[in-house]
Amino acid sequence: MPRLFRLASACLLALGLVASAPAGAERLKDLASIGGVRQNQLVGYGLVVGLDGSGDQTTQTPFTVQSIINMLGNLGVTLPPGQSLQLKNVAAVMVTASLPPFARPGQQIDVTVSSMGNARSLKGGTLVMTPLKGADGQVYAMAQGSLAVSGVSGASPSGGRVTVNHLSAGRIPGGATVERVVPSAVGEGDSVFVELNDADFGTAQKVVDAINAVSPGSARALDGRQVQVRAPADLSQRVAFLGRLENLDVTPAVQAAKVIINSRTGSVVMNQKVALQDCAVSHGTLTVSVSNEQQVSQPNPLGQGQTAVTNRGGVDIQQTGGNIFNVKGGSNLADVVKALNAVGANPIELISILQAMKASGALRAELEVI
Repeated sequence: MPRLFRLASACLLALGLVASAPAGAERLKDLASIGGVRQNQLVGYGLVVGLDGSGDQTTQTPFTVQSIINMLGNLGVTLPPGQSLQLKNVAAVMVTASLPPFARPGQQIDVTVSSMGNARSLKGGTLVMTPLKGADGQVYAMAQGSLAVSGVSGASPSGGRVTVNHLSAGRIPGGATVERVVPSAVGEGDSVFVELNDADFGTAQKVVDAINAVSPGSARALDGRQVQVRAPADLSQRVAFLGRLENLDVTPAVQAAKVIINSRTGSVVMNQKVALQDCAVSHGTLTVSVSNEQQVSQPNPLGQGQTAVTNRGGVDIQQTGGNIFNVKGGSNLADVVKALNAVGANPIELISILQAMKASGALRAELEVI
């Protein structure tokens, strides 16, 4: 019986912890980042060797030949002057990587290798040791290793070729070794800065309230994106403090009403605060048809004429629909969707209707075209 009582108490405690989190709350680490904790982009130029005849055509990519000569010279191999190299198993590539924060020498990071020339495929190739530099020109990592290319290609004897996925780029998991430390100062003096991913004054104030609830008087908002927090000066205590800070539950403020339109695919996405006022919409489809009919003219049986072929073109314009719909307004997303569905427009036509509604003032939302 005591054991069952302890088990029931533990279950009630767990339920209490879950229920204590406010509805719609997110962890602070999902809404913001700590100032100074960031990635750094690295880039390098190198050569991929060991390709099965799918490398650069050296006559069209002279920089590949120059790179090979320089690499061989660094390895103690001297080529005669004026030597023309006709290699098909080497490709010039760009190597990119992201250096994570607090990376230390000896740590391995992933790299992406992309062809620069006209190589048909990098499959089966090996990247030769390539220095990766930062924006300041300093070398921060060295990359080397065998490429993993997800694509595949096949050719028939008649010359047909089928390619699945991309063969001109690949990755090397753990293919670079960090050689230099990037200083990452977390905060200035006795303060750290929490930077929101999306600037919002309401969310910034809620972050301040959540932090002050566990550490009274330690946080203040500087603007709609940055919050200054007083933190312990000792590094070990500061790390523990930031760990607790990142796991605070914060309910973000409701974002402004917005409609996102992708004009290439016809996708329309709107958030829950989009509102619509009563309006009238006339929706119709205009179709233009162009036809070309060939007519044959035959001469008389005893005549000296020749058969002639003439083209007769025609243009037909048809307009369907055009009825006026009374679109009822709504203050929530369900009402807006119901009203737009009543118009009966396809996604491409809906984009034009939404733009017209915005221009008339009936759509209470910001339109963003991507």
